[in-house]
Amino acid sequence: MKRFVFFISLSFLINYNYLFAYSTQPKLFVDELVSDVVSILSETGASVKDKNRKIEEIAKENVDIPALGLYTLGSLRKTLDSEKLNEYNDLFSKYFLKSLTSRLTDYSSQKFEIIDEEQKSANYTIVNSKIAPSDKNPEIKISWRIYTKNPDKPLIRDLIVEGLSLAKTQKEEFASILNSNNNDINALLNKLKEFASD
Repeated sequence: MKRFVFFISLSFLINYNYLFAYSTQPKLFVDELVSDVVSILSETGASVKDKNRKIEEIAKENVDIPALGLYTLGSLRKTLDSEKLNEYNDLFSKYFLKSLTSRLTDYSSQKFEIIDEEQKSANYTIVNSKIAPSDKNPEIKISWRIYTKNPDKPLIRDLIVEGLSLAKTQKEEFASILNSNNNDINALLNKLKEFASD
């Protein structure tokens, strides 16, 4: 019986992961990923919790959350011991995923369109896109910074929304918190804990 349950579980995981296997071409990668997210958000029978869980799984696999976390922490990351850095990484990941899922629902009903892509180097490609206007929201231009060092596994490193880098904005926000608290990492950790627990 246990072997049967194990194989059923394994089959589910394989099929689940297969749903989120995206193209290695940056332009198609973004288009397929967004299509999956929109499809999840449009599910009528699923709870918000289930939708968020699926989106978080997609993000964990396709967004370079550890690199984003280190970038937004700035130079302070070089002075932290491994225990504090691990605590920060864990809290940043929770913060990022919760922030992501809370923002997506605002745009789930709007049409998404890829415009073009620009290969900046062997490691980076920018995919330009837009979200069509709606009654509630204007047209939004979004550029996706795709990390392609491993050509078989592209990863999202940043979103530039209407010319504003979300990673840079987050870094500035964290720097402000740290500067106001004598660069005490615990002040930032506490802010991240507060957000994660809301």
